[in-house]
Amino acid sequence: MRTLNRRALLASGGLLAGCTSRGRAAFEAMPPLVPIRARADRIFDIAVCLRPFRAAGPRLDAERVGNTLVVHNYGHGGSGWSLSWGSSAVAVRKAMASSPREVAVIGCGILGLTSAILAQRAGAKVTIYAREQLPQTRSARATGAWTPDSRIALADAAPPAFAALWEEMARTAFKMHRNYLGLAGDPVEWTDFYSVVTDQPSNSGSAPAQALDFAEYHRSIADLLPKARRLSPDAAPFRAAAVYRSENMIFNIADYGHTLLNDFLLAGGQIRHAHFHAPSQIAALGKSVAIDCTGYGARALWKDETVTPVRGQIARLIPQPAVRYGLSYRHVFIVPRRDGIVVQAVEGGDMKGFGDANETIDRAEADRAVATLAELFSPEHWRGTLPATA
Repeated sequence: MRTLNRRALLASGGLLAGCTSRGRAAFEAMPPLVPIRARADRIFDIAVCLRPFRAAGPRLDAERVGNTLVVHNYGHGGSGWSLSWGSSAVAVRKAMASSPREVAVIGCGILGLTSAILAQRAGAKVTIYAREQLPQTRSARATGAWTPDSRIALADAAPPAFAALWEEMARTAFKMHRNYLGLAGDPVEWTDFYSVVTDQPSNSGSAPAQALDFAEYHRSIADLLPKARRLSPDAAPFRAAAVYRSENMIFNIADYGHTLLNDFLLAGGQIRHAHFHAPSQIAALGKSVAIDCTGYGARALWKDETVTPVRGQIARLIPQPAVRYGLSYRHVFIVPRRDGIVVQAVEGGDMKGFGDANETIDRAEADRAVATLAELFSPEHWRGTLPATA
């Protein structure tokens, strides 16, 4: 397993990889780590996102609404940020087939912004029409990890050609994200992730939901990320049955979103406040082409009952500049963003929140997740050494 596939990571409690020939584990040394200050009083933000899941995968077809060609670009489940550039490249190709001078983009989440920027680069004058700009959208409530096949489709519902299309989108997006590495604010960066496997039972008393067969495509892009490695028990920062280290890209959403907004505006883009209740309102804009990036909002706008909400909640701890690693431990997932250390409870894996449209914040869920994280840094489990600058 080469990619950081959160599904497999959570199903087994860790990344069960890093084996060499003859069945012997491949151990790897680790750098010094700074412990995360996991306390409930350090939670400064809790947000809930409804991810738009479609069993057949994202909607990327086109239709006529009056005199407007509408190209759809929504329904990416938990993979919107990860696939954004690749999916938007597909949508923009269709939108620009007739070489329109102007293009309207509906929605200002991550798919809306990447579609708008790519349409600009293809030569169109672009206006985004949206009720909210990126910091207020559901896109801004994502975890920020590169997980391109997280709830992207169901294995038995996606069309046969989708696997190849997904790979194209994932590889395109990965290549585009590399352009944002090393910029001020670290909009995109590489980081280590540790999967800590224990023999402890789950801290949740609820029965797991019946699992759906979600499509998994990550093996087709296994060459993009380094393979996970098992750490030597003597050198691992945590006392556990096994500890694995992998590497992945993350998105520091505040800086990344600000960078994209600036790129769009500096290229002459405009943003207009609008709230659409019916497709006819898109046609009334008078544009020959529009790209529909309304995410979960497409369920109501297009009466698209194929869009299923998947509720996800994240809590953010006050940032620690020296914490540059992520974690998976007892169904708690950590992403070390610069705008706050993201803590997400993922008990139940992909079925957690499936079909749940409730956007009410659950403080108790956040507190339990942070308390579980705190266990990992107690003397019972933590043996990490601190660098001199900790």
